[in-house]
Amino acid sequence: MNIQLEINNKIVEAQQGETILDVCKRQGLNIPTLCHIKEVFPTGACRMCVVENLNTGKLVTSCSYPVEPGMKIATHSKRVAEARKVIVELLLSNHPDDCLYCARNKNCELQDLSYNLGVRERRIRGVKNNHKIDTSGVSLVRDPAKCILCGRCVDACSRVMGVHAIDFINRGNKSEIGVAFDKGLNTSSCINCGRCIMVCPTGALYEKNHFAQIIEAIDDPKKHVVVQYAPSISVTLAEEIGMPVGTDVNGLLNAALRKIGFDAIFDSSFSADLTIMEEASELIHRVKNGGHLPMFTSCCPGWVKYAEEFAPDLIDNLSSCKSPQQMMGALIKSYYAEKVAIAPTDIYSVAVMPCTAKKFEAQRDEMTHQGITDVDAVLTTRELAQLMRMYGIETDQLEPEVADSPLGKRSTAGKIFGASGGVMEAALRSAHKMITGEEMQKLEIESVRGMDSIKVAHLEIGGIAIGVAVVNGLGNVAPLLEEIRNGRNDIHFVEVMACPGGCINGGGQPITMDMENVKQRMQGLYRIDGNETLRTSHNNPDIIKIYEEYLGEPLGEKSHHLLHTHYQKREVLV
Repeated sequence: MNIQLEINNKIVEAQQGETILDVCKRQGLNIPTLCHIKEVFPTGACRMCVVENLNTGKLVTSCSYPVEPGMKIATHSKRVAEARKVIVELLLSNHPDDCLYCARNKNCELQDLSYNLGVRERRIRGVKNNHKIDTSGVSLVRDPAKCILCGRCVDACSRVMGVHAIDFINRGNKSEIGVAFDKGLNTSSCINCGRCIMVCPTGALYEKNHFAQIIEAIDDPKKHVVVQYAPSISVTLAEEIGMPVGTDVNGLLNAALRKIGFDAIFDSSFSADLTIMEEASELIHRVKNGGHLPMFTSCCPGWVKYAEEFAPDLIDNLSSCKSPQQMMGALIKSYYAEKVAIAPTDIYSVAVMPCTAKKFEAQRDEMTHQGITDVDAVLTTRELAQLMRMYGIETDQLEPEVADSPLGKRSTAGKIFGASGGVMEAALRSAHKMITGEEMQKLEIESVRGMDSIKVAHLEIGGIAIGVAVVNGLGNVAPLLEEIRNGRNDIHFVEVMACPGGCINGGGQPITMDMENVKQRMQGLYRIDGNETLRTSHNNPDIIKIYEEYLGEPLGEKSHHLLHTHYQKREVLV
C-alpha cells in the first residue's frame, strides 16, 4: 500500500512498512549510519541516523522508524546536525588518537563522520580506552580500544554467518565486545572469515599481516619467492587502485607482482581447474560407488572450520580435495621445484587471497609435510594494494604481463570459482564430459548463478540424476544441513561459500557494504567467462600436461598424496 509523506519539504511516496532510512536512500538523501547493516533487523542503537519528526518535534532513528501517512521529516535540520555531531564527539572522547598508525586510516567511517560533521576540537573529554590488543587469532587481530560498540561485528558473526564467536559482554558503561569469558579469539568458535572486518567502521578489527616475512624473503638472494593469486583478485584489486568496480586488471596485477620482486607468478585459477578435475572425479566415484552423499565442497576454509566445529557428523561428506590455494602450494614445492631444480626448502611461497581464513588454512597441520609447508604466507587483496603502495608501484606506468609457466594457464571455469555458484558450474561442466564423453552444449548454468541464499538444481547427466545445491553465505547452511540429517536425499553435491556472493566478497577484499559493488565484481568474472574460448577445466592443455607428466590421473596415488587432505572434529575450548 502506497502512502505519502513529506521529506525536506518535498512530497514523496513510500510503501507501508518501509523505514524512513529506506525512503530517504531511494530519494538520494545521504543519512549517516553506524550500527545499521542492511541484512539484519535494525536496532537504532547508535542513533547516528536520527532525523527530526516535525509532526511530533522529536528526533527518531530513521533506520528503525517506519514511515506514516502525512509524516513530515527533516533530515538535516539544525537539531539533527548538532545531535549527530555530539554522538561523534562522545565516541571520540575516549577513542585512541593514533589515526596515523591505524589499519583503517583514510578508510574509517568514524574519521569520515568527524570530518563531514565538522568536528574540529575536543569539547568532550573522557578516560581513554586502554584495552589489550587480542593477537591470539591466526588470521584476525582485535583492538578493543578502538571499538565504538556499534554491534555490527556481532550481527555479522551471529545473524549473517551463524557462528556467534563474539558478543556484548559486561553491562552498563563496562560493556564491551569480546568472546566467551573474555578470552582470546583462539579459544572461540571464530572461523576466521573476516566478515567482522568488512562491517567494522573503525580499526577495531583487522587482518594479521605477513609483510615482514614476505619482504625479508624477497630481499634474501637465497630464497626463490613465488606468488599465486586467487581467481577473484583480478576483478577486485581494481577498486584499491582507483579503477571502476569489476574491471579485470589481470595483466597489471602480473606486472605489479613482478615489479615488487617475486621470482615467479602463478594464477590460482589453474589450481582451481585442478580442483575441478579431482572434485568432479570424486563426486562421480561417490555417486557410482555408494560414497558419503551429498558431497560438500572444501575450497572455502571458513566453511571447512565451521563444519569441523558445528557439523562434525558430516565431516565425511566434505570433499577430500585441498583448496586451490593449497593445491598450488603443494605443486610449487614439488612439480615446479623439480622443473626449476630448486630445493623446496629454498622456495618461499606466497598466496594473494580474497579471504582472511586462507591465513588460517595455510598454517593447518594437515598442510605441512616433513617440515615443508605448502604455503608460507598469505596476503589479502587489501594487503597487496598496501604492498604495492609501499613499493611505489603506479599501475598506470605498467605494461600488462602474463603469468608464468608451467602453472599459469587457466580456463574460465577456474576463473568463475570466485563467484557463488562458480565452483558448482565449473564442476558440472567437467563432470558432464567425464560421464558422457561429450561436452555440455550450453556451459552457462543459470540456476546456480546469482545472489539467492540457496540455489538448487536437478540435472540428468548420462542417465544419472544429480541434484545440486549452492549455499550463498554461511548463515544459510544450517537449515540445509538439518534437512540432510533428517533424510533429504535428492541432493548429491553442495557448494558452500562462507561469504555472501562468494570469494568476490571475501573478508580480505576491498571493504564495502554495498552489494551492488559485489554484483559488479561477480559480473566481471562472468564477462571473462563469456569472452574467452577455453571455458572448461578438462580442456586446459596445462592441466592435461601435468597429469600426463606428473600426477597420473585424478584420484590416483600421486594426486591423492599431493592434492587431497582430511578433516577432523574441532572442539571449541570454551
